[in-house]
Amino acid sequence: MKADEAPEPKLKRNFVVAIDGPAGAGKSTIARHLARHFGLLNLETGAMYRAFALKALRLDVPLDDPAALQRLAAETEIKLEPGDEENRVLLDGEDVTGQIRNHTVTDAASRVSVFPPVRAAMVKRQQEIGAQGGVVMEGRDIGTVVFPNAEVKIFLDAAPEVRGMRRYDQLGQTGHPDAKPARPPEEVIRDLRARDERDRNRADSPLRPAPDAYLLDSTNLSLEEAVKTAENTVEAWLAKQGRDATNR
Repeated sequence: MKADEAPEPKLKRNFVVAIDGPAGAGKSTIARHLARHFGLLNLETGAMYRAFALKALRLDVPLDDPAALQRLAAETEIKLEPGDEENRVLLDGEDVTGQIRNHTVTDAASRVSVFPPVRAAMVKRQQEIGAQGGVVMEGRDIGTVVFPNAEVKIFLDAAPEVRGMRRYDQLGQTGHPDAKPARPPEEVIRDLRARDERDRNRADSPLRPAPDAYLLDSTNLSLEEAVKTAENTVEAWLAKQGRDATNR
């Protein structure tokens, strides 16, 4: 390989890894690791909903008006470009990566995502992005709606209190405007429970594991243990493909 050439991905296989789960479960961290480890493209679909919510907030579009949100979705372009640590998120051509992680936008994304027209627009784009495979996609309904035929499905979960404290600590480590001590941990946990309620009970594409998903409960696992378990899940699927090919 020449010095100026990019290294080849570790694997050149067009399989899809779908990672679903509630807020604060560690989906983004695990998706980034699996993408790097297996040479896949990491696509964080939650960032698409946040970008859309950001636009709705900027334009003062009511977050409880499905007709207005549908019109907004029809005239909105959201692109994800892979980066070293996270995707670059382009909203109508503007890089909004650094503007979609605050509490206000995150809460707004959870509110607008309950409406079928919004989800339909986002799912269509997500399916276009992942149509060729070779991706890790994480979100709330990847294994059940976006890619129900994904080769590997992982449903990542943890107790609400554990997820809330992880989110609280994460905010503090990153210097986030919602970080401690601005928002006490009990408030972070309360907001997370409210988001869980909306995600699990929405009429369209409620948060639930696919029947064939591997259930990874990280309540009593360290981050390293959860990442390794997810990695082993993909490795087991790859090993099975090798065995099946040999036995044909």
